[in-house]
Amino acid sequence: MKNINFAFFLMIIIGMEAYGQMPEGNIDNLPVREHTITLREASVNKAGKNAMGMTVNGTIPGPTLEFTEGEYAVIYVKNEMSVETSVHWHGLLLPNFYDGVPYLNTPPIEPGHTQKYEFPIRQSGTYWYHSHTMLQEQSGVYGSIVIQPKEKMLDYGSELVLLLSDWTNEKPINVLRNLKRGNEWYGIKKGTATPLNQVLARGAFGAQLNFWSQRMEGADIADVYYSAFLINGEESVEYPEFKAGEKIRLRIINGAASTSFWMSFGGETPVLVSSDGLDVVPVKRNKTFIGVAETYDFIVTVPQEGTMEYRITAQDGSGQASAYIGKGTVLPAMDIPKPDKIGMMQKMAKMDMKMGAHALKYRPSKDERFEMKEEYGMQMDNMQGVNDDTKMNHSTMPGMNMSKPKDSMGMTKMDMKMDHSKMEEMGMNKDSTNSDMKPHMSKDAASKDNSKIEDAKMGHMEAMKMEGMDMFAEYNYDYLKSPNKTIYNKDVPVKKILLNLTGNMNRYIWSMNGVPISETDKIKISSKEVTRITFNNLTMMHHPMHLHGHFFRVLNENGEYSPLKHTVNVPPMQKVTIEFYGNNGDEVGDWFFHCHILYHMMGGMARIMSYDTTRDPRMNEFPVSKIVAETNKWYSWGMVDVASHTTGFNLTTSNIRNQFNASFEYGWNKNLEGEFTYERYLHDYLRLFGGVNIENETGDSLGEFSTTAVVGLRYLTPYLFNLDVRVDNKLRPRIGVGRSVMIFPKLSIFGYYEYQIDLGFVDDLPINKDFTSETVWSAGAEYMLSRNFSLMGSYDNRYGAGGGLSIRF
Repeated sequence: MKNINFAFFLMIIIGMEAYGQMPEGNIDNLPVREHTITLREASVNKAGKNAMGMTVNGTIPGPTLEFTEGEYAVIYVKNEMSVETSVHWHGLLLPNFYDGVPYLNTPPIEPGHTQKYEFPIRQSGTYWYHSHTMLQEQSGVYGSIVIQPKEKMLDYGSELVLLLSDWTNEKPINVLRNLKRGNEWYGIKKGTATPLNQVLARGAFGAQLNFWSQRMEGADIADVYYSAFLINGEESVEYPEFKAGEKIRLRIINGAASTSFWMSFGGETPVLVSSDGLDVVPVKRNKTFIGVAETYDFIVTVPQEGTMEYRITAQDGSGQASAYIGKGTVLPAMDIPKPDKIGMMQKMAKMDMKMGAHALKYRPSKDERFEMKEEYGMQMDNMQGVNDDTKMNHSTMPGMNMSKPKDSMGMTKMDMKMDHSKMEEMGMNKDSTNSDMKPHMSKDAASKDNSKIEDAKMGHMEAMKMEGMDMFAEYNYDYLKSPNKTIYNKDVPVKKILLNLTGNMNRYIWSMNGVPISETDKIKISSKEVTRITFNNLTMMHHPMHLHGHFFRVLNENGEYSPLKHTVNVPPMQKVTIEFYGNNGDEVGDWFFHCHILYHMMGGMARIMSYDTTRDPRMNEFPVSKIVAETNKWYSWGMVDVASHTTGFNLTTSNIRNQFNASFEYGWNKNLEGEFTYERYLHDYLRLFGGVNIENETGDSLGEFSTTAVVGLRYLTPYLFNLDVRVDNKLRPRIGVGRSVMIFPKLSIFGYYEYQIDLGFVDDLPINKDFTSETVWSAGAEYMLSRNFSLMGSYDNRYGAGGGLSIRF
């Protein structure tokens, strides 16, 4: 029997090694720490109204899972919901199979099932967990993780976890649908919209024209209206149990779905001691930006007399939440002013900058990332002292196969000779707090930083001294410095990857290099080379980029001591460079890599980093295509106009490349027209369409209808005009153009013009006529009452004037 057991165990080890995975299980007989979490659907009240949420052990957020470095974690996740789920352990170094991304490296948890996760705890610090299935994180499936070091190194008494989040009373799927349709309601609701009257009052019409010319409405900061912002599940929470003079370690986690926050503290200036779970050189710091999915630890001292306020302010100024620590008179945190979006627009319009990079390229398989970098964003050629070696034309390099979408490329022999000609095995330093995450250097390499040149040229966010760029200056990471050197051996070859971060607010598509994840391949990485990624943000949004299962260097002014992080925020129109070398001996499998704004990830801003090893056989029945398909789902919306002179109906269903439209219009004079079309997006702004148009033959009669086939194109022009050019099966060309402008908060004006000509190619023309034509035009105004209802009035040259109600669904 012993021989049988030994043979079976040997077969498991051989099988694991066949696809690169080290043997799993508690092979070192570590002390076991066990947790069980149960996920349920429940009605919750987080913002004055009952709404359906998803709880973890009955609460939102879920419980804190506590461990000590050197233990063996065993976590049971029970799914008592009606839908499948998953849990990702954000920031933890663990075997690929337990990372928690369903269908990629971990099986989904079906309703009624329990899944066991087990892995050694190889680090210490502040981390968190959350669902990686659809939009469940927004509904409440998240919680904190605290891992104590083997030996305490910092001087403080107590600890307090502060888990930040955002809450919407809407169903998250409806939020995403609303974003997909381009509804302006969220900006109106939270007071961040910039209607034309405000632009004109500030003398910013020239800046507005500049943005319109690039197909942008204005400077955007955050997409979603939230009913509340929360700290540990509450808008305001008190901790009077902490005593005056007591030193407390605040473990702060931004678990919001899409909100970054400014943090500020009342009382004595706190000391920042940790970022993303890893120690940094302590620094006194008050106002601090925390991107989505980042964590920061501060040591604060409770005031001798009074209560310290810790406050978070949403980045767009749309809301706040506070935690009060201690007793007595409140020592308030500093106020964070609301961002001046019109002022931002004016500053950016003065800069030599081109916006509007495609989020959906015409040819996704063509490598155009360097051309995109040159064409859009900050025009670096006009800046002295900047030498960017990524300007070379890589498309002509020998040996490059351009048949697939490329985000990365190997170094040529000349590149390797210049930078890194040899490769050495890398060990890992160990200390008492972060044992598996300190890069080891040879003695020869210890005095050299192989990335100094990169730091100077394109490493950290480029601190532009030119006019206007001060608005981005406070988003850099220069205040973070690792207590230990983090550089890699200078002889290790480097693989450079350029990722232009691209997005389209009109259709709410987010991508990298103009290609969403549904239209690209995996990015191949190797344990034998440094992977260096430059993020070039070509959008007006911040993007917190997260690589699962890894820590990477964020290159900043601290050079050899650049910090290690698992999530890095990339500000608008800025560059950030990160690099990593292997994964602490666990270089196996596929790892998810994405923007951690949940709705951006679901819009396509994600990739799969792959060590190109054989897939874990336990995942054979779970196709990766299912997790990718979550980013390319079909969304449907519609609108009904009920007015005194006309009634209209429009229904749209769309995914990234494809769209179906059905529309009907009925006028008081019994003019009825209907149209059904299929559209194919060639890129963000251009789509081809074909369909059928039905219209009654004569006015005032619904007895006879004519049916014609139509083909054409629709194009969003500069200055945001919607252009429709078509021809029907009677060879009658038609052109239409429309535009809507918000002139006051909630109030928009709109207009449409259409011209069709018949040259008699198919039907005979009336006697003495060389052609016949038809002109249709309308103009009106709409006042938004809510997300779903508007009052409207218009004049149509066919039906006259009238007014009524618009209903969106």
